[in-house]
Amino acid sequence: MRITDEHAFVLHTRPWRETSLLVEVMGETYGRIGLVARGVQGPKRHVLRAALQPLQRIRLDFEQRGELGRLVAAEALDAAPQPTGDAMLAAFYLNELVLRLAPRNDPLPDLFEAYARTREGLRTGHALAWTLRCFERDLLDAIGFGFALDQDGDGQPIDPAARYRLDPEHGPRRLLSDRGHDERSHAATGRALLALASDAPPPPDDLASLRLALRGVLSHHLGARGLKSWEMIGDLNRLKPRRPPTTT
Repeated sequence: MRITDEHAFVLHTRPWRETSLLVEVMGETYGRIGLVARGVQGPKRHVLRAALQPLQRIRLDFEQRGELGRLVAAEALDAAPQPTGDAMLAAFYLNELVLRLAPRNDPLPDLFEAYARTREGLRTGHALAWTLRCFERDLLDAIGFGFALDQDGDGQPIDPAARYRLDPEHGPRRLLSDRGHDERSHAATGRALLALASDAPPPPDDLASLRLALRGVLSHHLGARGLKSWEMIGDLNRLKPRRPPTTT
């Protein structure tokens, strides 16, 4: 089956054989797609190679053949963001999350739109932490693992002054005041959850509480193998102990 004029974002490419690439994209209509791009490593195919860089928005034609399709044509639709520093790590994290959690060949238009918004945030220098927390929320919703953020797992309204552990299966669980430090450090404040539910950035301390709370949910769905981006962030933070924790 040949598909034409599919809009997509490039997630990842890697060499395959001598002159080809394996390409992963997030399509608007067909979801995450794995493609073989044949003969793109030669000196005369630099335009096509440039269109297959991570974060690039493209229009493509491909032939679907089982698990992997064959790329027929690809055209860049804009200039891809060129993030640096923490934003570059955020872009790597963004693409790795989609690769690991979004199933192949499953239409996910809401995830496509969330990716587009997040990519634009990386381009315009939006606050990285808030941009990524919103994407994590939207990703979980799109793949069917989301939950309400304005009420707890028992259906009670979230208390802004309380702290909540995010149970991957049941949603927010209120912490008792005598819980240990480690559990509290991995819990989100009620104010942060309500802010995330309403798309309104919370104060910095509340925003920071969402990072490890949501990471616990993502880790549950990722399984035993974590993310390379988390390992990279951990290594960087160990090399620079005085640096504040990064956003991923």
